Amino acid sequence: MRSLILPVLLALSLFACEEIPPVITPLEPGGNPNTTKRRVLIEEFTGVRCVNCPAGTVEVLNLRELYKDQLISVGIHAGSFAPPYPDSKYDFRTPEGDAIINLLSKPLGYPSAVVNRKQYDGEFDLQLGRSQWAGYIAQELAAPPVVEVKLSITYNPVTRGLQVSVDTEALLPLPQEDIRLSVMLAEDNVVDVQLTPDGKTADYSHRHNLRDMLTPFDGEPIGADLSSKKKATRAYPFFIPANWIEKNCSVIAFAHLGGSKLDVLQVSELKVVQ
Repeated sequence: MRSLILPVLLALSLFACEEIPPVITPLEPGGNPNTTKRRVLIEEFTGVRCVNCPAGTVEVLNLRELYKDQLISVGIHAGSFAPPYPDSKYDFRTPEGDAIINLLSKPLGYPSAVVNRKQYDGEFDLQLGRSQWAGYIAQELAAPPVVEVKLSITYNPVTRGLQVSVDTEALLPLPQEDIRLSVMLAEDNVVDVQLTPDGKTADYSHRHNLRDMLTPFDGEPIGADLSSKKKATRAYPFFIPANWIEKNCSVIAFAHLGGSKLDVLQVSELKVVQ
């Protein structure tokens, strides 16, 4: 019997060394809209030349303190206030951020933000002024989630290699077939130049900045997987650039509608360094 077992174990060990691609797995028991926590995404549009934007960031931070992990924020440097100063250390603009501001409509004034990429009744576009954020966030948190988004991360501090896995699970019937997954990389507390009401300051802490995306700016289609198998798994490799502080970095993943409506259905955030 031992002579038969050893060859089998050897064969299994050889197959175990092969790289296994991301797979779509069937819905597992336990997904429940009544027990899954609803989370909301707020995308704040900002820029280093925007004198009123620090007040917007303070409002976002106050709301995050109120709602804890149920509110996830990202600061997107895009638009006419975003170009860096000659003495800036960083250019926070990204190609994805420029595309997103065009996708979601450019703000008429700053500070401005989009809550769950949703156009609310009575509003003429997705962009909202600071006084509107709290009310719409509370409204979104009251709705049951239709999907769950779960993140897992493996990070190698020597190589700065990052492996991100995202599971998106359908909890209720989906509102349409065009469901997409967007995955962002954000860095918090980046100290650099910012215009403030007291003048230009060199030691301003820029919060929750969009640094890159692991998916296209308008998301990767996953709706077919969710409709047929109820659960989609995606994996993304990335290397953290040397000038990013990895302990300040996080991954933000969210499932959202595609097409004419862009509503965010669920969002999740996880730090790169746990």
